[in-house]
Amino acid sequence: MRRWRLTGGQIALLIVLSFLLLWEATVRLLGVPVYLLPAPSRILRTLFEHPALYAQASLLTLGEAFAGLLIGLLAGVMIAALLTLLPGLEEGVMTLAILLKSTPLVAIAPLLTIWLGFGVLPKILITALLTFFPVLVNVLSGLQKAERHHLELFHSWHASRGEVFRHLRAPNALPYLFAALKISAPLALIGAVVAEWTGASGGLGRVMWLAYTNLNLPFLFAAIFILAAAGMLLYRLTVWLERRVIFWQSHPEA
Repeated sequence: MRRWRLTGGQIALLIVLSFLLLWEATVRLLGVPVYLLPAPSRILRTLFEHPALYAQASLLTLGEAFAGLLIGLLAGVMIAALLTLLPGLEEGVMTLAILLKSTPLVAIAPLLTIWLGFGVLPKILITALLTFFPVLVNVLSGLQKAERHHLELFHSWHASRGEVFRHLRAPNALPYLFAALKISAPLALIGAVVAEWTGASGGLGRVMWLAYTNLNLPFLFAAIFILAAAGMLLYRLTVWLERRVIFWQSHPEA
C-alpha cells in the first residue's frame, strides 16, 4: 500500500495558510482595531481594490531588485574569481569589502539619492551593494575549498591555473553560489524597498512610506504581502534552478 506523503512545498503552503488563518481568527476574536493590525482578509481586499496601484509599484520595485541582484552577483563572482587566481590581493580587497559591508545601508542610501537623484539608479546600486558581499564570501569560499587530492591530480596532469579553475574550482563553487543566491535574492527586495524609502516617486517602498505616514495599515500590509510572496517565489526559483544546474547532487524532495 502506497503511503501518501506531503512534499516540502506542500508543507510550507500549509504552514503559511495556518498562520494566516490563526492571524484572521485572533484579530476577529480579540476585536483588534484595523489601525493596529488588519486581518488578512482586509489586506487581500485592499489588494483586489487597487490592482493597478500595486501592479505598477511591484513592477518598479522588482525591476530594481533584479537589476541590483544581477550586478551584485556578477561583481561578487568576478572579484571572487580574481582573488582565487591572484591570492595576494585577497587581504586588501576583503578588508575593503568588509568596510563597505559594515557601513549602514541607511547611511549610504540618502547619499546616493542626493548624488544620483530620485530615479532607479541609486536604488539599483544600493541593492547591488547589499547583495554583493554574501556572493563574494560564499563563492570565494567555494573556489578555495577544492579537495587537495583533486588538486594534486590536476597538477600531475600538468594542468594550467586556468584549467584548474575552469574544471575543478568553478564546479566546486556552484553549491556555494546557490547558497549565496538563497540569501541575496530576498535581500535584493529589502535593498530596493529601503532605497525607495529615502526618496522615490514610485515603488512598493513609496507605497509603504505613504501608508505608514497616514496610519493606513491595510495599504502597508498589502505591500508587505507582495514582498513576502515575491521573496518566497525567488527562493523557490533558486532551489529549482540549483537542481537543474547541479544535477549531480542529491536534493531533498520539495
